[in-house]
Amino acid sequence: MQLEAIATALFIAGNTVRIFAYVPQIYKVATDANGARGLSHATWLMFLIAHLSTILYALVTSGDVGLALCFAVNAGCCAIILGVAFWRNRRK
Repeated sequence: MQLEAIATALFIAGNTVRIFAYVPQIYKVATDANGARGLSHATWLMFLIAHLSTILYALVTSGDVGLALCFAVNAGCCAIILGVAFWRNRRK
């Protein structure tokens, strides 16, 4: 049980930090003078799809709402980054 608790704590810590790591990305995309043209839309789309599939997995296989919520926040951040980038690139 000790190893399970450590693994859970590391998972929670890592995903919490990752959520905060999205903030500078969102800011950079929103304020980039070139309209965020350097952003890899394909990469962020793959991240979004991975997060959405993890939400589905968590809900369907284990009923783990906490895990699903964690990845919903991650998916939301990816969607914001993609949305802002598409919006910015369209304006340029």
